[in-house]
Amino acid sequence: MATRWGICSAGKISHDFTVALKTLPPEDHQIVAVAARKLEDAQEFAKKHSIPKVYGSYEELARDPDVDVVYIGVIIPYHLKTCLLYTNAKKNILCEKPLAMNTKEVKEILASAKLNDVFFMEAVWARFFPASVEIRRLLAQGEVGEVKMVRAEFGLSALPLPRLMQKELGAGAMLDLGIYGLQFICMVFNREKPQCIKAMGVCLETGADETVIVSMKFSRNRMAVFTCSSGLKLVNDAAIVGTKGIIRVPETMWCPTSLVVNGKETHYPLPEPYLPLNFINSTGLRYEAEEVRQCLLKGLKESAVLSHADSLLLAEVEDEIRRQVGVTYSQDCQEK
Repeated sequence: MATRWGICSAGKISHDFTVALKTLPPEDHQIVAVAARKLEDAQEFAKKHSIPKVYGSYEELARDPDVDVVYIGVIIPYHLKTCLLYTNAKKNILCEKPLAMNTKEVKEILASAKLNDVFFMEAVWARFFPASVEIRRLLAQGEVGEVKMVRAEFGLSALPLPRLMQKELGAGAMLDLGIYGLQFICMVFNREKPQCIKAMGVCLETGADETVIVSMKFSRNRMAVFTCSSGLKLVNDAAIVGTKGIIRVPETMWCPTSLVVNGKETHYPLPEPYLPLNFINSTGLRYEAEEVRQCLLKGLKESAVLSHADSLLLAEVEDEIRRQVGVTYSQDCQEK
C-alpha cells in the first residue's frame, strides 16, 4: 500500500520535493493533497503536479483522514506552529531543515511528536543520499583509518535574497547553509558533541550572519572546521582525513553525487525530473522520502539515520555558534 503524502506549503522547496517524490514508484508513494495559505496557490500547485485534493488552509490538511504523512515546506519561523498543528492532529511529519529557530523550539516540537505518538523527522536530505550512505559504510569498516580531521564548506552568492537577509524570515548563513557542514561533521563523528566550539563571522546590516567560520574539537584530539556564506560562492566540497587515507566530496557537498576515496572517484547519478527544479540535485529529496516510508512500514516514530537526538544536537551547536557570532532572533528573546 502506498504512503499517502500531504504537502504543506506551495513554495519552491515543496515543488522540488513533489517532483522528487514522483521519481519513486507510484505504488509506494502517492501525493493526495496540497495545502497553502491561499487557495489559488494550492490550486495552481495541484494542477501543475496532478494532485487530487486542494486546501486553502493548513488546518484543512490536518483534518484529512487520507493523509499518512505531511511534508512541511514553510519558512523556518513558522516551523514550530506548523509542526504543532500536525502533531496535535496525529499526523506523521517530515519537516524541512533546519527544524526550528533554536533549541527551545526544537525541544517543543520533539516533545509534541512523542506525546502524540507520531513519526517525526527533520528533512536533512543530504544524510540520505547514496553517497552519504557509502561514507558511513566506509567509516564503519575503517577504510581511512581513524578520522582525525573533517572539513566542509558551503557558500552561495545569493544576496540580496530576502530569506538570507531578513531575520524575521529566519535569515542567516548558519541556519540556512551552515547546517550542511555541521550535519556532515556530526555524521562523521557519530553524533558526538564537540568538546570545544570556536566561531567567528561577518554580519549584514540586518543583523543576519553572512559568512561564518567554525572550528570544533572532539575527543581524542579530533578536529573539524566548516565555513558557510550567503554572500560568497565557495568551492562547496568536503573532506574526511583519516590515518590511512582521505574521503572527498568533490562538489555540491550538500547534495553529493560523487565521492573520491583515496584517489578513486565513484559517481551516484540522480534520476531526471519531470519538471524544472528550483534547486540543484533536488530529485535527491526522494531518498529522505523513502526513509520515511520505510520507518512507517516498521512502525517507527523516528529514523535511526536522522534521529530526534540528532536534531537536538544540531540545534544546540547552532545556538552556540550564533551566540558567539552575535546573531539573535526574536524567538531567542521569548525563552524563559
